[in-house]
Amino acid sequence: MPELPEVETVRRGLAQWVVGRTIRTVDVHHQRAVRRHLAGAADFTAGLIGRRVVDTRRRGKYLWLPLDSGDAVLAHLGMSGQLLMLDATAPAGPHLRVSFRFDDDGPQLRFVDQRTFGGLSRSIGGAVLPPEIAHIAPDVLEDACDDDVFHAKLRRRHTGLKRALLDQSLISGVGNIYADEGLWRAKLHYARATETMRRPDTTRLLDGVRSVMASALDQGGTSFDSLYVNVNGESGYFDRSLAVYGRRDEPCPRCGTPIHRESFMNRSSYLCPHCQPRPRNPHW
Repeated sequence: MPELPEVETVRRGLAQWVVGRTIRTVDVHHQRAVRRHLAGAADFTAGLIGRRVVDTRRRGKYLWLPLDSGDAVLAHLGMSGQLLMLDATAPAGPHLRVSFRFDDDGPQLRFVDQRTFGGLSRSIGGAVLPPEIAHIAPDVLEDACDDDVFHAKLRRRHTGLKRALLDQSLISGVGNIYADEGLWRAKLHYARATETMRRPDTTRLLDGVRSVMASALDQGGTSFDSLYVNVNGESGYFDRSLAVYGRRDEPCPRCGTPIHRESFMNRSSYLCPHCQPRPRNPHW
C-alpha cells in the first residue's frame, strides 16, 4: 500500500495540474470506487459539478482536493489506486473507476484502481480537514506533529515500537516499508517496548523516520510494481536506496551484517541484528 512519500508525490503532482480548474463533469464507472460516499454516486457527482479546485492537501495516506464550496474530494489509494492526468483521447482502460473533466478541456483527472480497495468520496465541509479523517494523527512532515506530545503518547502505548509506528491514531503515514527503514536509521529494534523509550530515543526515532521519508520523496517514492505511479504514470525509484526492507541476507549498508527477515503481524520485518539488537524484554 502506498505510504506517505508515495501519496505526497501524487499530491504534489495534482497541485500542478488541477488547482484553479473547474469541474465540468464527473463520471463514476464503478460504484465500488465511491462506496465510502454513503449518499451514493449521484450525490457524489452532483456536489462536484461546477466547483473549482482550490488546493491539494494530505494527511498520512489520505489526500483531498478542497473545493470553492468548502467541501472536498477525499481520496485513499488503497493497494492499487492511481490518480492520473490524461488527455481526453487516452483510452479508458479496464480499471478506470472515476473520471473528471474540466471546463478548460485540458487533461482529465482519472481514478484508476485495479483491485478496487481504494476509493473517493465527497467530504461535506471538509476543505480544511475532512471530518472522516479527523481521528488520524498528524504525520511526521506536518507542522502539527508535536514531538513532545508524540513521545508522551508513545510511552503510554505499552506495545512494541513498530506496532506503535503503524498505529495511524498515534502517527500517520508510516507503513511497513518506512517503519523498517526508519527503525534501521534510528538503530532501534521493532520489538522495543514503547514504555522504555527515553526522550533521546524518541528523537532518534523521529529523525530516522523523517529522514527516510524525505529521501523517498526526493526519489518519487517506492515502486515495487506498476501499481504505484505518480500522476504522469511514472514509477518512483527509492526501492534502489532501501537499506533493509526486502534485502534478506544482503549485507547491512552500515556494518555488513546480513539482514534478517522476521515474521511480524502476518507480514515481515527486516532489520540488521547488529545495528538493531534485540531488547532484553521485547514487546511483541
